[in-house]
Amino acid sequence: MRKIVLISALLIGAWLTVNNPFSHTYVTGLKTETMPVAGQEHSLIAEIETKGKEYEVEPSNARKDPVWKLIPGYNGLKIDVKASHEKMKKDGKFDPDKLVYQEVSPEVHLSDLPPMAIYKGHPEKPMVSFIINVAWGNEYLSGMLATLKKHNVKASFFLEGRWVKNNPGLAKMIADAGHELGNHSFTHPNMKQLSAPAINEEIRKTNEVIEAVTGAQTKWFAPPSGYYKDEVVEIAAAHKLGTVMWSVDTIDWQKPSPEKLINRVMGKVHNGALILMHPTESTAASLDQLITQIKGKELQIGTVSDMLSEKRVMSKKMQE
Repeated sequence: MRKIVLISALLIGAWLTVNNPFSHTYVTGLKTETMPVAGQEHSLIAEIETKGKEYEVEPSNARKDPVWKLIPGYNGLKIDVKASHEKMKKDGKFDPDKLVYQEVSPEVHLSDLPPMAIYKGHPEKPMVSFIINVAWGNEYLSGMLATLKKHNVKASFFLEGRWVKNNPGLAKMIADAGHELGNHSFTHPNMKQLSAPAINEEIRKTNEVIEAVTGAQTKWFAPPSGYYKDEVVEIAAAHKLGTVMWSVDTIDWQKPSPEKLINRVMGKVHNGALILMHPTESTAASLDQLITQIKGKELQIGTVSDMLSEKRVMSKKMQE
């Protein structure tokens, strides 16, 4: 009997606790506090997924071009929903400036296409590259290197093998400054007129002397004076070198005034421009202003490898 009374008392106590108006208010309060927050988060994620698609960009495949031979691919952009939500959840509302992007690689790369010369980068990539061919002009190199360093610009120096052999200190100075080194043949011949064994020898010897002097391995070949034939490009590819030409020529060997050189380049500069120059007095005197004006057009300046890569140039807002 006493056991029955105790159980009954416990049951009555439990009923009173659950049905207590204060308990009911507390539980209801918990529900009303948590449900809207969860609902808002789910709503924001859905909004990011939907609206974010407007800001996504499809990747662009590398392709052959009837005029420009090969055009490199360019990464697309996809919204990272989770990372974007992390940046927006504090304010609880969609903000396109807080979107976080992931790069999406194209399906076709330069390496998937037959060897062909490359004259420029992707037309949507806001970057240019200086191709500086070096077989002479030692007296202007130090000044050009100082100007490039002042502007924190990396260029691609295409070195003649014979020049590297005769000027190992200057070649190492260029490499030590962080610039990219390319192959510019060994004796600066007309590559179009050479036999296959001679072409192979020009490229091979230059690669070897550049690596022996600087420790750098080249990725690109620039034919002297722009003379080449399909066989030259194919043999360069056998040495794992891409063949690059140019889309903007300073014509600095004609000794133009700095003003004329700058006006010529700025009148032709474009997204993906490969700008040909040499260590001349004209280029050395023009380089500071040329860099300033190119950057003023919101174009980055990078190496040939940077420019021909599929990696996107991201705006400052996207990088934050």
